[in-house]
Amino acid sequence: MDAEAPEAIDFAVAAYREDGEWQVSSLPPRAATELEVLIRVLGQLSSEGGTLGMVSVDEDFFLIARVSGGRVRLLLSDVGAATESPLARAVVEWLELPPPDDDDDQVQPAGDLSIVADLGLAAMELGAMCDDLDLFPDEMLGDIAARLGFGRQFDDMLESVLA
Repeated sequence: MDAEAPEAIDFAVAAYREDGEWQVSSLPPRAATELEVLIRVLGQLSSEGGTLGMVSVDEDFFLIARVSGGRVRLLLSDVGAATESPLARAVVEWLELPPPDDDDDQVQPAGDLSIVADLGLAAMELGAMCDDLDLFPDEMLGDIAARLGFGRQFDDMLESVLA
């Protein structure tokens, strides 16, 4: 399977709860170039309720992966990204969705919109956030992190990674 070029990964973050507190750490971009690698890396982090992976790609779309034991849940912010991105294409294949039409410019999420509902962000709200075309992926992920309770840690981590 093709891998995303590491330089296309804006950032990759792991977030998980340990002793009731959110822990946020950056992942090397290479960890997010292939879906299977990302899932394996997230699965190695022990957590309460699963580990979230948040990946921004080419300032164009994001992926949220949640790995808990053997269970993997995925949300891709724009299914249309699968026409050009190997990572997005791998997500669409994992979800067993038909490949998007090259001519369709409509932005729509794919996957599990309830991926973080148990953490306080309902599927409808997450879907509405994905539909906000005025925001870049890092801004959307920052908003999601804030709603889940680790916005400050996410912002601090991003500041150090993107500096």
